[in-house]
Amino acid sequence: MNLRRDVFQAIADPTRRAILLLVAAQSMSAGAIASHFDTARPTVSRHLQILTECELLKQEQNGREVYYFLNAKKMKEVADFIESFRDIWEDRFNKLESIMKKYKPKK
Repeated sequence: MNLRRDVFQAIADPTRRAILLLVAAQSMSAGAIASHFDTARPTVSRHLQILTECELLKQEQNGREVYYFLNAKKMKEVADFIESFRDIWEDRFNKLESIMKKYKPKK
């Protein structure tokens, strides 16, 4: 059975977000990534599989090692989607700030 992975379900998991932060700085092997966590290596491998299926990570074979690196194009798609919400909330906070500046507490 071939499951379709959702990007936002993938990044909802704190371990997967931590993996994305790790490989954002440099590509890493599964073993190097797993060494940063207190979970079993197969658990980390499952997280890597999910992130790869969502295309948030890409793999590159280098000899016997497989290195994982961030797929910047897919991350930009996620960021672009979230940006519209950021604009909405920034506008709301600006309006709230304007109201609060006009508010004078009773003495």
